[in-house]
Amino acid sequence: MKTSIALTAVAALAAKASAACFSERLGYPCCSGNEVVYTDNDGKWGVENGNWCGIADAPAPAACWSTSLGYPCCSSSSAEVWYTDDSGKWGVENGDWCGIPTGSTGGSTGGSTGGNATPGEQYTINGNPFKGVEFYINPYYVDEVNGAIAQMSDSSLIAKAEKMKTYSNAIWLDTIKNMQSWLESNLEGALSQQESTGKKVLTVFVVYDLPGRDCHALASNGELLANASDMERYKTEYIDVIEGHLKKYKSQPVVLIVEPDSLANMVTNIETTPACADSQNYYYDGHAYLLKKFGVLPHVAMYLDIGHAFWLGWDDNREKAGKVYAKVIQSGSPGKVRGFTDNVSNYTPWEDPTLSRGPETEWNPCPDEKRYLEAMHKDFKAAGIESVYFVSDTSRNGHKTDRKHPGEWCNQTGVGIGARPQASPISGMDYLDAFYWIKPLGESDGTSDETAVRFDGYCGHETAMKPAPEAGKWFQKHFEQGLKNANPPL
Repeated sequence: MKTSIALTAVAALAAKASAACFSERLGYPCCSGNEVVYTDNDGKWGVENGNWCGIADAPAPAACWSTSLGYPCCSSSSAEVWYTDDSGKWGVENGDWCGIPTGSTGGSTGGSTGGNATPGEQYTINGNPFKGVEFYINPYYVDEVNGAIAQMSDSSLIAKAEKMKTYSNAIWLDTIKNMQSWLESNLEGALSQQESTGKKVLTVFVVYDLPGRDCHALASNGELLANASDMERYKTEYIDVIEGHLKKYKSQPVVLIVEPDSLANMVTNIETTPACADSQNYYYDGHAYLLKKFGVLPHVAMYLDIGHAFWLGWDDNREKAGKVYAKVIQSGSPGKVRGFTDNVSNYTPWEDPTLSRGPETEWNPCPDEKRYLEAMHKDFKAAGIESVYFVSDTSRNGHKTDRKHPGEWCNQTGVGIGARPQASPISGMDYLDAFYWIKPLGESDGTSDETAVRFDGYCGHETAMKPAPEAGKWFQKHFEQGLKNANPPL
């Protein structure tokens, strides 16, 4: 196993991995006997003392192939598979990788679902990449939801959460380590699914690690600083590695959501935020570099982020945006861009007939995402951009939140799941490629701890749910509210 594979899963799995059997993470004891009464995807169940209990798998052999590589054997021969490489199948126990003994069928798959799948002939995306394909299910998110369900007692809420595991959402490559862990394993998983079903399987990744990332916020600052050495790391350790994996897995469709918030910051915040002024050269250079790398791959479609209606919706911002994005796309030639993403990690409703251009919206002519995209389509075409298609993030905009100003973005109360992921969702808007869940519901926008290094004032505002964990960490209360307020209902 390559030592570069990061243990991103370790923290999320620590409690589960240390349990004596699978049922303890679900709130049930382990059985003392081994009489099987019921079997589901979690494992084998018995009944003792009038209560369900989990039957532990037989212990693994004392030695297995991984010991020769310096890693222990997993304690169970049917341990959960979190990565597969040429050596074998890997699990995680006690905060470290472990080898699943040869001959095991393996448990539920949390990372790669395959291991033997071989990429086939070059696939070429023609038109809308979301159309006519299956959507890949993010296994890490499924595991997060399973952990959330283990904390629930309301049967109706549990049923809603179970449905969440059937919908696709994006996989965020937000650090070099996370990219190393999640990119190839999920590409391989999608390929295995594709080979087993005979239908093309689309995987959506978020490319998100620019130097000086998210220059106007604190909660989502990245690992790379706005300097030349980190720019080089971004190119060689991040973009080039992604390119290599994409070239290998050429027989399946891939969508890349490119660097959320970055270019929108270039439109509005260079003059007011010193960190954005310091980052601008690296933002532009980074985009040009990745567009040239990824934009020539026929099975890859890219969408640049355009913020949301209450960021660039005003006439002057949209006009300036047309110039900025046209310049960026031209700088990445011969790489091609399919289109743009809006409302990523935000809460702005798709349609809000209660709002119009007036004092309440600070005279914004685009007070919802539908009107925003209608205006952006016209403006970007007028700016000379050839391919203007959109993917709208509907993961958290199904219910109008409690925010008192549309610029509020952090863990908003009143959140609700929005429209389900689907291709070409709106009749008459042939330039809307898809509704899709880019930001996974339940993952925090930022911490509410005012003493934390990454505390952002917006996460302390009145309508930001509290207490909230760090950005990207699981936020159970926010997840549950999103389920309850889902529109359409789950």
